[in-house]
Amino acid sequence: MTLDKLTITPPGHPLKGHVAPPGSKSITNRALLLAGLARGTSRLTGALKSDDTRYMAEALRAMGVSVEEPDATTFVVTGTGRLKAPSSPLFLGNAGTATRFLTAAVASVEGTVVVDGDEHMRKRPIGPLVAALTALGIDAEAPTGCPPVTVKGLGQFASGRVEIDAGLSSQYVSALLMAAPLAPQGADAPVTVALTGTDIGARGYVDLTLDAMRAFGADVEQRDDATWCVKPTGYTATDFHIEPDASAATYLWGAEVLTGGMIDIGTPADAFTQPDAKAYVVMSAFPRMPAVVDGSQMQDAIPTIAVLAAFNETPVRITGIANLRVKECDRIRALSTGLNAIRPGLATEEGDDLVVNADPGLAGQTLPAEIDTFADHRIAMSFALAGLKIGGITILDPDCVGKTYPGYWDALASLGVGLLKDS
Repeated sequence: MTLDKLTITPPGHPLKGHVAPPGSKSITNRALLLAGLARGTSRLTGALKSDDTRYMAEALRAMGVSVEEPDATTFVVTGTGRLKAPSSPLFLGNAGTATRFLTAAVASVEGTVVVDGDEHMRKRPIGPLVAALTALGIDAEAPTGCPPVTVKGLGQFASGRVEIDAGLSSQYVSALLMAAPLAPQGADAPVTVALTGTDIGARGYVDLTLDAMRAFGADVEQRDDATWCVKPTGYTATDFHIEPDASAATYLWGAEVLTGGMIDIGTPADAFTQPDAKAYVVMSAFPRMPAVVDGSQMQDAIPTIAVLAAFNETPVRITGIANLRVKECDRIRALSTGLNAIRPGLATEEGDDLVVNADPGLAGQTLPAEIDTFADHRIAMSFALAGLKIGGITILDPDCVGKTYPGYWDALASLGVGLLKDS
């Protein structure tokens, strides 16, 4: 059954209980790809099963990789060390990680591969990555600067030095790094990936990539803040455990501080390696969060922080978030639209900054508002938090949370949050 809308009933009491967030989307899709590129069988535990990871798994199967799912949090992946050309285009929905990572990886296929997505993915830029692949001598083209991308592979990745503009997304860097070990073995020099400048969106995600690559046997050296050298080692199968999703944890941390509750998510905030966990320090200061929040290194946590800021004691300006305009939707616009639907003037866009004009008096009011999620899972999940304190908050297209957290609404219900479903 598909839900058209879902209305949150404020619980009126502190939320207490235990909720285990799903596995990290970012790490799951990295591990799936690396396991698919490796020779042998890898067992990935603690994994996320969601729309985004399903697209990655299905793409790998289409290219000759065996991907089994013995339980709800495990993938068993068996590869030969080479991907085969699929019989049809790879459809990846609106999964940015899968689309960017595979665009580089399929350059190692012998044959032509088309990487495509849904109407939302076809608006998300991939030009800098395609330009970098072309500079390496790989035949790749994306006429619109967005998917679909057509890659004509020669059976291996390319050797040499490549520069990449990562200002829009660190995923471009991760894509090149993960494909680099597939260069011809015995090459005189490693593949060198270098930034044009030092600007990079969410640098912490490149660190996640490097950690995962090394776990699967890659030999990669970071020369400086803007240069990495990768040897053409290929990958070796391994067993790999995936930590919980820090972005998902932010919604539970937000629910806890908003209601004065205590929600045990099973993992301390300082145990996460994902950059979005940095949001915990900002959120734990509620209702006295700082006047300026730099969101550049915790971008997926910004929707949570923005909704929390609506109830803060003082206004909050969120900076460093220009990249949010090219996520699953224009998240800056979606956040300002949603907040202003709750109360006109609650948020303003100043360039690419988002200013949330905090109003703690919102709590306890009934302010009927339908929140347009723009089919974006993070907009849906973050605005559900507003419904914990304000009556009448209705989330449109609530099923979009399936992209990364299919059990989100069940998790809120388990904590005692009332949900009125309309299908």
